[in-house]
Amino acid sequence: MTSAAQNLSSPVGVIAGGGAMPFAVADSLAARGIAVVILALKSACDPAAVARFRHHWISVGQLGKAARLLRSEGCREVMFIGSLARPSLSEIRLDWGALRAMGDVVAAFRGGDDHLLSGIGSIFERDGFRMIGIREAAPDLLMPKGCITRATPDAAATADIARGREVLAALSPFDIGQATVVIDGHVVAVEDIEGTDGLLARIARLRNEGRFRARAGYGVLVKMAKSGQDLRYDLPTVGPRTVEGVAGAGLAGIAVAAGTTIAAEPQAMIASADKAGLFIMGIDP
Repeated sequence: MTSAAQNLSSPVGVIAGGGAMPFAVADSLAARGIAVVILALKSACDPAAVARFRHHWISVGQLGKAARLLRSEGCREVMFIGSLARPSLSEIRLDWGALRAMGDVVAAFRGGDDHLLSGIGSIFERDGFRMIGIREAAPDLLMPKGCITRATPDAAATADIARGREVLAALSPFDIGQATVVIDGHVVAVEDIEGTDGLLARIARLRNEGRFRARAGYGVLVKMAKSGQDLRYDLPTVGPRTVEGVAGAGLAGIAVAAGTTIAAEPQAMIASADKAGLFIMGIDP
């Protein structure tokens, strides 16, 4: 257990979006004897999955209600985890707590996802909470360094990984995306608002249309947190669905930053990659 994890107070407040990750984090905390209170975001969090945890429902924009609930539950540390489609400012229902911080809310929306989350996190911190990330709450869910599959990258894949790292480092200041696909040294696509799944579907479509000539089994998905990103928020994630997309795109494997990438359902992910003959590798951030 990391010293950061040892210093967490109980209970931890988890503001939960969609997907399985909020519950994986909650289970990781519970396994170490740290209680969890989930603030489940309506229309995002899974009602069936959240039922086994102590929880409350909130809407996006209810910052005041969230703060009141967290205080009433005795939560000092708070984290955001899970998927959530980015709403426009006009679509969210701001309560009085959010309206009091309206200038900061508007400023948070003027930027990419990392800027938005860190801006909202700053509002919670001014209300006396300590924002934490998965590296403190559930370090066991992060990608280790090295290859975790039977397949390993060859010289061509290693060169593609290096090129992908260069591309993502160059794009980081623009807060665009966290992933790129490189095939035979050529950058063929960069992640956009569609996310990694959309990126891989685009590669599969381009391959089917004959837009590039590289045969299947070449190319790498490279995924890393942006340089200077607040690592408490919006860490890149890979899982079985990523492996499925990489296989469908005809790539050789996946390279992600070790220690700053979430490995969702790792056993299923590794089994799926081994079956498809793909590699998954944790590289230096």
